[in-house]
Parts: sequence; structure tokens; C-alpha cells
Amino acid sequence: MPTETHTEMRADWPRWADSLRRRGLGNLAAWALEAAGPLALLGAQALYFGGPLLRPALSGAALDNLAGLLEDENERRSFVNFLREEGRA
Repeated sequence: MPTETHTEMRADWPRWADSLRRRGLGNLAAWALEAAGPLALLGAQALYFGGPLLRPALSGAALDNLAGLLEDENERRSFVNFLREEGRA
């Protein structure tokens, strides 16, 4: 995982949360992240492996941040809480 701080990794969260909510996927994404458990690590590895193919759709930093989120259980929980709190606002 890149050596970014949590603050740098979390910089994309508001944009991601807004995008998910606009599509009506905020609650589904929160549920999926909670239920993913160990499979989230496989998802992170798939993002790292498929990075060159995904670069046109996501910036390198956003891709790394998303993979980092999936790798770190505490970050996943924090993002789920962020999604739920932002959804109430």
C-alpha cells in the first residue's frame, strides 16, 4: 500500500459518497463494505493488479486510495460511518 496519510486517503471520500448517493447506492455500498470482510482484501489486490486498465476511469491517486480503503478494515469501517453520517445530513 502507498505510504499516504489517512487524511490524504480520505480526501476522495466526500466525492465518492456524493456519487454513490446520487445513484442511490450509498446504503448498498455501506452494506457491501461491511459484509465484504476478507473479500475486501481480494478486491484491493484486484484493483492493484487491474490498475493499468482502470487508469482511464480513475486517477492513480483515487485508485490507490480505493485499494487502500479496501485493504484496511478500520478505514472501511470509517468510510461506512462517513457514508451513513453524510446520508443523514
